[in-house]
This record gives sequence, C-alpha cells and structure tokens, in this order.
Amino acid sequence: MEVDGVAAYEPGRFFERELPCLLAVLRARPTLLRCVVIDGYVWLDAQGTKGLGARLFDALGGTVPVVGVAKTAYQGSPMAAQVLRGVSVKPLFVTAVGMTRDEAEAQVRRLHGTARIPTALAAVDRLARGMTS
Repeated sequence: MEVDGVAAYEPGRFFERELPCLLAVLRARPTLLRCVVIDGYVWLDAQGTKGLGARLFDALGGTVPVVGVAKTAYQGSPMAAQVLRGVSVKPLFVTAVGMTRDEAEAQVRRLHGTARIPTALAAVDRLARGMTS
C-alpha cells in the first residue's frame, strides 16, 4: 500500500510522518475498532501536548480509544503510567485517550506475551522494519 502525504521525519513532528500511514491502514479495515494501541505517546507531557496517539484519536473523530505504549521516557514523561511486563525491570510508558490511564495500564499488562514488549507490538515493529519473521 502506498500512502500519499507522508512527511519526512522532523523532531517534534513525528505525527506528520506516521499519522497518514496509520489512518490508511485503519480505514482499510472493514470492521469497527474498539481500541487502537500504538508504539508511541498519546500525550507528550503533563500539560497535554498532543502526541501521535492524541492526533490519531482526533482524526478518528474521538470515537476510538487510543493507547500509547512507548519503550523510552519522553522528557521524563511524568504523566505516563510505568508498566512492568514479564520479568523486565525496565518499564513501558503508557498514555491514553478515550479511556483512563488506569484502564490503559491494565490493558497493556494483559496484552499477549510474556516479554516486556507485547507480542503484537513486536510483530508490527518487525513488519515496519521490513522483516517478515
């Protein structure tokens, strides 16, 4: 699938590169979504600066909750829930819109897989990098 309108990477404007691709994939789905989990942030700071997840939520009309799961802290990300999965001592940073932070944290804990990174997010990452296994 080719997607038009994808901007080059620019620090602080990650969403310009990623959002058109996410929307193209999500709009190609024939079924309604109950929630979207992204590799990234919904909110970038405690002041509510919108990250990719908040912009996706807006683009979907505010009807589908979005949960952001990040592997690294963004400028300390004090508002993100720190979730430990498996036996990892390194947390994932979870933010959300359309559901509470506590609900999102619980959902991330329940995602499939025993490793730090949930199975589905690891698979998407591999596919995005051009790997098939």
